[in-house]
Amino acid sequence: MTEIAGASSSLVLPVRRVGVEEPWAWLTAGWRDLSRAPLVSLTYGGAFVVASFLLTLGLFSWATAMYAAYATFGHRRPLNAIVLVGLVLVVNMGFTYQNQLTLLVLFSLAALFLLIRFHAFDEESEWLRRRIGDPSAVSGLYLRGGSIFIAIAVAASFLLTQTASSAPLAGAVRGVGDQLITLGADVQRFLPTGGANRPLGVQFGNTAQISGQWTSDAATAFTVQFASPEDEHLYWRAAVYDDFELTAWRQSVEAGIDVPVGDEVLGATADAVTEAGRRAVTFRVFPDQFRGSTILSPQSPSQVDTPVRVAYVDTAKFVASIDRPGGAPYTVTALVRERGDDDSEGLTINKLRAAGTAYPGAIRDRYLQVPDGAIPPGGDAERLLETILAEAPDPDNPYDVASTMVDYLQSAANFRYDPDVRDLACEGLSTVECFARYKRGYCQYYATTMAILLRQHGIPTRLAAGFLPGARDARLYEEVHFSAAHAWVEVYFPDYGWVEFDPTGGGIAAAEPLPTGEPVASRDPNASIAPIQPPPGLGQGELENEFPTTGSGVPFVGGAGSNAALIVVAILLAIIVGGVAFVVWRRGPRGEITPDRAYASLIRLASRFGFAPRPTQTVYEYAGALSDVLPQSRPEIQTVAQAKVEVAYGRRMLGDDRIASLREAQRKLRIGLLRLLFRRGPRKGIRIRRVNR
Repeated sequence: MTEIAGASSSLVLPVRRVGVEEPWAWLTAGWRDLSRAPLVSLTYGGAFVVASFLLTLGLFSWATAMYAAYATFGHRRPLNAIVLVGLVLVVNMGFTYQNQLTLLVLFSLAALFLLIRFHAFDEESEWLRRRIGDPSAVSGLYLRGGSIFIAIAVAASFLLTQTASSAPLAGAVRGVGDQLITLGADVQRFLPTGGANRPLGVQFGNTAQISGQWTSDAATAFTVQFASPEDEHLYWRAAVYDDFELTAWRQSVEAGIDVPVGDEVLGATADAVTEAGRRAVTFRVFPDQFRGSTILSPQSPSQVDTPVRVAYVDTAKFVASIDRPGGAPYTVTALVRERGDDDSEGLTINKLRAAGTAYPGAIRDRYLQVPDGAIPPGGDAERLLETILAEAPDPDNPYDVASTMVDYLQSAANFRYDPDVRDLACEGLSTVECFARYKRGYCQYYATTMAILLRQHGIPTRLAAGFLPGARDARLYEEVHFSAAHAWVEVYFPDYGWVEFDPTGGGIAAAEPLPTGEPVASRDPNASIAPIQPPPGLGQGELENEFPTTGSGVPFVGGAGSNAALIVVAILLAIIVGGVAFVVWRRGPRGEITPDRAYASLIRLASRFGFAPRPTQTVYEYAGALSDVLPQSRPEIQTVAQAKVEVAYGRRMLGDDRIASLREAQRKLRIGLLRLLFRRGPRKGIRIRRVNR
């Protein structure tokens, strides 16, 4: 439900629905709802965006229908209309949840019958013109035979669609799906938020838009085989985010590091860790349906058996994502924190409570940013933070605040897990304020709210994304489904680095609790810590293999990765190509020009716009009729027609001056004939080639 400012009633708008099963019905319903709100309210917030989106969709649908009707009945080229409308239908199927295979079958039947009917009409007209015999005989033959062929072809195609399992062209299009997903995500960033669009799949881009729906998929994303039995349930992290943009997260990727096989993956980054207090876990990942290039690993990957590229954030080189070339299985050795009171170096609650707040400068600058509008003064998010701080044992202790926030958000008495929140009136609100106000959402809403509230309280956080632990067999084999795609929070603690917290309610979170541990003396909060630097032995000179990269992102449903520079370049290229095409068009034909060619070109262009000559019209008759339709181009049309008659029938040779004027006339006609696009139909005796019965 989208509330319109200043309106006494609510306005229901199906936002970001790129395709619909009944587009005209949806458009009519949306416009009917829109018309019930005060007109001035359309200028408020997202309602104006929604109205613009509906108007654009209506214009697109109207243009498609007009072109299809004109191509079929005005231009007599039904194949063009079929191709365009079929393409629109297939694209629409790709963006909607409804099973539209029935519509596609009906469209195929209608299109094929239209084609054979036009073909039968052409044959019937030819028999009439040549006076061969009874035209109805050949027409009936074509219709009966065509109907049998259509029935067999459609039935066989439908059967093949339901049963075929081979993929003979899989090798030729390998990787194209991932590229299309990335392209779709780039485009989706500029569409209005919300709606029932079909998710583009689990794809990692450096920007992710938080949509109104989280969709589960039971398909297997990947499987894992551990080198030795593993008891701990591990989160499979793919990427982390540092920059929040009210309804989206973004990686502020600076560049990347190319790490060869055998080198420490995180060795040259600010996220490098030591083995003290950690244990090595070795496993092999077998991608199934998840074919992205992102390395999946719990906590801190140390070694990978393939070259990887580490995208980093800020000059301090905080890791954003790790990618590999290709989509083959890969082996990772990760350093995972030890847990338990028995190990003096293992991580415990008391150690985190005593970690203090002496954060490095790079951490404070990057992971304490809260954009304007994320937590409006006096809003629900601000009151939520005050409530949580009031319940924390020590509101000045980062661990107490973080753990209290997890308990509060996970409580079913406070918030409800809901994967579909498209009905919430969150237009113009940040994700944090929306979640705090309506207390409904899924993992993106839980994690985003916790991360930004902690930042507001001065605790460095970042958003992590990947997959929840999967089902494990015999402690060695783990299968993870797309439904396990997840987002959680990582909080920074001095001396211990990033520690994961999962605030998602509804029984979704699977983070294992830390042991309490022995009491630890608290650190002096005023103690200074040196800025983060690369580990010794890795100087700047050894990072010559740095490269620009776009990084990775959260597999948010309906999320979007984008690079504004690439979009600008694409727009500029389109303008350049269009300008070059226009210049070539204006320059006119190249090479030898003859009256026959000029007249043939005139007929060809006019016919494409539905103004072909009648079979009985002479050159002058056609030129006169066409001149009546395009009086601005009358001199050029007469020049071409006169040259055609003089050469074809008068057997005359044109001089250089006449050839030059003919070339100039043809050049101008290439532009002048474009006016036929705005004509409703044939006029002044010009009509589509038909034979009167």
